[in-house]
Amino acid sequence: MYFMTINGKIVEGTGVAEQVYNPATGEVLAEFKSVSSEQCEEALVAADAAFKIWSKASIAEREKAILAFRSDLISVQDELVALLMLETGKPLNNATYDYEMLIDCLYFFNEENKRLYGKTISNRTNSHLNIIDHVPLGVVVGYLAFNFPILNLGYKLGPILASGCTCVLKPSSLTPLTSLKIGEIANKHFPAGVINIIAGKSGVVAPVMNKSAIPKMMTMIGSSRAGKSVIRDSADYLRHYSLELGGNAPAVVCKDADVAKAAAEISDLKYGNAGQVCVSPNRVFVHKNVADEFVEEVLAFVKKIKLKVGDDSNEVLMGPIASEEYAQGMVAFTEDAIAKGAKLLAGGKRTGVGYFFEPTVLLGVTNEMRVYKEEVFGPIMSIIPFDDSDDIVALANDTEYGLAAYVYTKDLDCALELGSAIEAGSVSINEPLYDFNLPHGGLKESGIGKDCSLYSLEEYYYVKRLSIKRRG
Repeated sequence: MYFMTINGKIVEGTGVAEQVYNPATGEVLAEFKSVSSEQCEEALVAADAAFKIWSKASIAEREKAILAFRSDLISVQDELVALLMLETGKPLNNATYDYEMLIDCLYFFNEENKRLYGKTISNRTNSHLNIIDHVPLGVVVGYLAFNFPILNLGYKLGPILASGCTCVLKPSSLTPLTSLKIGEIANKHFPAGVINIIAGKSGVVAPVMNKSAIPKMMTMIGSSRAGKSVIRDSADYLRHYSLELGGNAPAVVCKDADVAKAAAEISDLKYGNAGQVCVSPNRVFVHKNVADEFVEEVLAFVKKIKLKVGDDSNEVLMGPIASEEYAQGMVAFTEDAIAKGAKLLAGGKRTGVGYFFEPTVLLGVTNEMRVYKEEVFGPIMSIIPFDDSDDIVALANDTEYGLAAYVYTKDLDCALELGSAIEAGSVSINEPLYDFNLPHGGLKESGIGKDCSLYSLEEYYYVKRLSIKRRG
């Protein structure tokens, strides 16, 4: 059975029954009662009351609870990872990475919070002592995506708990099960209402959360469309926002690049998690001088991929798409590209039971095609040859998104020039790099604010100035 965590209690939802499907089989994995509007309000009120307690707790007191919670999570790693594999279809190594990011984020933000030092600002006339302090914001409402359920939970819970904020978090209805179990574990370690984890239809949850005066921050990992909806619906009250939204990452492979390395790393990131990664390279621009070699290397990589779930210690595995709807979307993306002139080099079809979609390679993609313009969020690589006469910066920036980008070149000047000119929150040169201590977030339609790093932690505080008149 799966239950909500609300106000320090493990409770059944009082809304409608919902089903969660195993994407590897298409069969029903579990049923649970979704949260009701009344329970959403109860969770908000509980978080608001708990903030008055948790925000006043010392750093040492918060640390004790956070580390005990983390220890409990470590003790049930196998159980959580197994459940995560069932509800997401992830291979073992991907599911383990997903889980470990929560463990790492809890530790990192707890430690980083100890180094969030205050400051003093000199007064021009020496008449006052000006002290700068960090004060926790209050209640945080968070909407989480389906692609990395536990990682996404870690990105939010880490800074929320360390800062002294409280929360109401809603995992995706496609993958809520592991998050609900983690809520039950958390309930043993924190004052009632500090962590509330609920699951249900966005149409029930969002109106209550977004319209309430209680939340002081709205945070999300999801689509740009959903992020805009949250801003619109919550605009009756001024609050903070931290929204990691859509992406359409370019990868630029220059003519002097290590082509085999570039192809392997871009392919690994593109087809990892079945392409359901916000920073996945969607548009791969390859210099014509090395395009044939790059395509050959990518196709060789694709041939190694096996579509199944399990332990991939000796194999390259790719799991399924998250839902029937998203799987059908991959078919539509591919058919649109082929109809408009793209060449299908590999994949392009659904296969087997469940929601599996073959790793797909398209050549000759143009800006008229949906795979070029939209966030694909699936295992479709679009390869676009370019030459020296093309403005590669303009091509890379030809998107409404700006989350991530990748450049492969041996020329340092070129790397710095492209890295500076490409409009993205992160640009990785010669190897994709992401970690909990590095800021993650975008610009343009890709969102507001940061996940991970000190920059994320700072968003859960407001800066307060205290000026004290000196004697004399």
